[in-house]
Order: sequence, then C-alpha cells, then structure tokens
Amino acid sequence: MNTPISSSPAWAALVKHADALKSVHLRDLFAGAQDRYEKLHVEADPWLLDVSRQRITPETIALLIRLAHASGLPKKIEALFRGDKINVTEGRAVLHMALRSAFAGDATIQAEVQESREKLAQFAGKVRSGALRGSTGRPFKHIVNVGIGGSDLGPLLVCQALRQEWSGGITPHFVSNVDRTQLDDLMQSLDPAETLVIVCSKTFTTQETRANANAARAWIAGALGEASTKDHFVAVSTNHEAMDAFGIARDRRFTMWDWVGGRYSVWSAVGLIAELTVGSERFAEFLAGASAIDRHFTATPFERNLPALMGLLAVWNRTFMHLPTLAVLPYDQRLDRLPAYLQQLVMESNGKSVTLEGGKVNYPTAPVVWGEPGSNAQHSFFQMLHQGTATAALDFLAPLRGSSGDTVGQDLALQNCFGQAQAFAFGYEREAVDADMRAAGATAEEIARIAPHRVHQGNRPVSLLLYPRTTAHALGSLLALYEHSVFVQGVIWDINSFDQFGVELGKKLASGISLTGDPAPAGMGAAGLAALIVYVRKVRDIAGRGK
Repeated sequence: MNTPISSSPAWAALVKHADALKSVHLRDLFAGAQDRYEKLHVEADPWLLDVSRQRITPETIALLIRLAHASGLPKKIEALFRGDKINVTEGRAVLHMALRSAFAGDATIQAEVQESREKLAQFAGKVRSGALRGSTGRPFKHIVNVGIGGSDLGPLLVCQALRQEWSGGITPHFVSNVDRTQLDDLMQSLDPAETLVIVCSKTFTTQETRANANAARAWIAGALGEASTKDHFVAVSTNHEAMDAFGIARDRRFTMWDWVGGRYSVWSAVGLIAELTVGSERFAEFLAGASAIDRHFTATPFERNLPALMGLLAVWNRTFMHLPTLAVLPYDQRLDRLPAYLQQLVMESNGKSVTLEGGKVNYPTAPVVWGEPGSNAQHSFFQMLHQGTATAALDFLAPLRGSSGDTVGQDLALQNCFGQAQAFAFGYEREAVDADMRAAGATAEEIARIAPHRVHQGNRPVSLLLYPRTTAHALGSLLALYEHSVFVQGVIWDINSFDQFGVELGKKLASGISLTGDPAPAGMGAAGLAALIVYVRKVRDIAGRGK
C-alpha cells in the first residue's frame, strides 16, 4: 500500500505553515508587503485571478505546488488526457475533454466525437431553419429538456448564461423535478404542436426522468395523436431498447459514452437544447472556450496555471485552514445558476471519505458549495459572512462588461464586488468605528453602546476571477476552469472524483417504498416508515376532499 499523502513531508510542511498563518490577519499580510498584489495574481488572457485576499503568502503557493508534485499531479494530468482508466472503481476513462479538444483521447474517440458533433449540428440546423417540423407541419418554437442532475444543471446554466445569444425563434424550458409542477406549468402554457421534447438520460432508466418523460408523452399524444410522438421527441441515451419502447425515432437518437460522467456532460449531446437555442456557431464557441482552458491546464507551469492554482487554494482553505464552505458569488445575473451547477460538480465529485486504495481519509475533503448572484446576496446572507461566527471561503466572479452592454450598471456591480472583497478581507476595526462615529457627532455613550455591533472582523479569504464578458467562449472557459480545479483537488486528496455511489442508496430505497402500503415496509426503521405512509394516505385523502 502506498504511503498516504497526509504522511508526506510536503503535507507536514503545509500543516506547520497553516498553523503559523492562522493567527495572522490579512491586514498584517498587506501591511508588510506593498507588492502583494503583484506576487499573488495571475493573468492568463483574458482571465485575471487575484488571490491576494486569500490568507496566504507566496510561500503558501510554493508549498502547495510542492504538494502537487508529491501527489503526482503532472503525471495524473497526462493520464487524464491520455484516456487512462482513472475512474478506478468503475474501470472507466474520464474523457469529457475529448468532446471539445482534439488533443484528448485517441483517434477512434475523436472520430466518434466528430461524427456526433456533425449529427447534432445538422439536427439543430434543421430545427432552427424550420426544415424539420412537428406532426402538424408547424415549426418548433419551444424545446423542453427532460433530465435531472447533469442532464439538467449544465444545459440550463448555458441557456440562462447566454440569454442574449438566443436566436432562431427557439425558447428553452427545463423539467427535472419529479413532483410534476414544472411540467404541469409548461403544459398549461405551451402549444404541443410547436413543442419538441428532449429526453436526456444516459440509461433511460432514471426514475425522475422516466416519470416526467412519460407524462410529457401522454400530453403530446393526447393532443396530437399517438403517431405524433415520433416527430416531437428526441433522446440522448445509450439504451436503444428503452428508446424503442418509448417510440423515439431512430434518426432522433444522440449518443453518450461511458467515459462522460453526468456532471461533465454539457459538452456532449446533453447540451443539445443549448445548441438549438443559441445555434451551432455559438455552441462551437462554447466548446472552444473550454478547449482553450484544457490547453492552458496541460501546458502552463503550476505557478501561472489558473485551474491548478484554484484547485490548490481550495485544498488549502478546506483541508489546512479548515473552512467548511465555499460561497460562489457571481456579479452577473446571467450566472445565477452557476452555484447550483458547481454544487454538483464539486460535491458529487469530491464528497468522498475513502482513498483510491479504499482507506479512510483523515482530513477534510470537499467543501459545501453554495451562493447566489452577489448583488442580491449582499442584501441577504452577506451579513452572516461579514459578522457571523462561521467563516467561509469566497469566490467572487465578475465580467468587466455586463451582458446587457450597460457599462453604468456593470460599473455599479464591479464597485460593489470590489468593495465587498475589501470589506471581507480587511474588516472594520473598533478604532475606525469609534472615529467615524465621533466624526458623525455621536456621544461617548452612543459609541460605547453601538460600536461593538459595527465592528467587522475581516480576514475572510476571497478570490477574485475577472473576465471581459459572459460570452459563449468565456462561459466554456469558466466551466472548464472549475472542472480542472475539482480534478486537482481530487488528486491531492487521493480520492476518485468520478464515481458517485453516494447518490444511489437513497434512490434504491425509494424504489422499494409503496405509498399504497402494499407491500409493507421492511428492514431498519420499518415501523416508523409504515406510520409515515399511513399519515400520507390519511392527510392526502383529506386534502383530496378539499379540507
């Protein structure tokens, strides 16, 4: 068995270094180094990563890079792009990069990807031009994506982030929740004759997706006739038998590969709804943006490597500074779904407590990821971040020009972004509070009573990621930055970032529960579960009678 990375000299050096920095305030780090920004920011056109407000020094970066080499990160990056089966628990390669980069995977994989790309582009072009229509001869105006997890979060983020790029008269809609409210709302407002439904499920067996797909099929068939389903449904799946049974036409099936995980699948046919909405040219720019980061990640020394540095700093904050959460705060409303997307990417990938060899880890792994667009967040949970008892790591993201093209509005957003970053880092000391209150005419009694409530401790670690504008290319780059950052974290923590056994147990147990009470629950907690089922039946019956 290999020696655990946590027993290495590189790890021990970081533990010692972290202990020394925990008592040092960011005010002191800035006061002692006028060139701090110059040493702790990286420009990689068109991106700027400013980590000067992280609780680090240049020595921290050097020690983290030393740990990266001790963890074998360079060779593992090579293995990732070569197509080695680095998903060891499932015996699979991890090659979502091959969907956007010609230097990932072998010639056979590249040929398959190219064939799939051409088929997707041809289909999208026909729908957008009106050459391919619904069963009544009317063009499609609405696309409904039925999926969940990576089959929903990725394409939803892309469509919302690129709202200014919508064209072709197409409006996208998304259905993921099995409670049917999303689909019911759409069925009340959309014309089925103008609606195309994409069923997005690699196995075509995901319970929530199948339930929603069956309901959508009943809606279309009920309105337009059973024969219409072949014209109004397409699928992204590998399960041809299930697609046959559902009635998906052979020429409306788009493939997936076992080397593409769900949370990494937006680059594949899973992104079809986005390609239909913004067009193949823009979708190609989205792929190109990701490919640019792939090249940067593989070719740039770690000292200037954006995803490597982001990943190493994430390890620093979670494992060595013991910060349990990461708040993702985009100062662009178009990115309002980015925190949700990153929740899956980070926590499903690295929410693990077992090493690659099957041992228990003895250090914290993935943080809890959460967040909202920064402008709104300032008026809600920023209070807790500034003055609460818990300290979070913070990722601020901001375009220099807003999607609307309104420079005045984006200037206000940037002013707030920079002001909040300063406040989180440096706080508001008691001496400054007292002085400001005296200048405002407060009495000594008022100062004594109110000043403690106005003090901000500061010392909250902030990363700033800036870029020109949220375009298709920039969005592709942004998602790839976080993907590779997550990979770096997994390598350092010696865990498998590409399986997700943790999501399966609850789903398995749910499939064995009947709310009719037959069969009766069995196993651990059966009596309590049976009582819950009785309660549901009783109250549901009362609600059904309008009481």
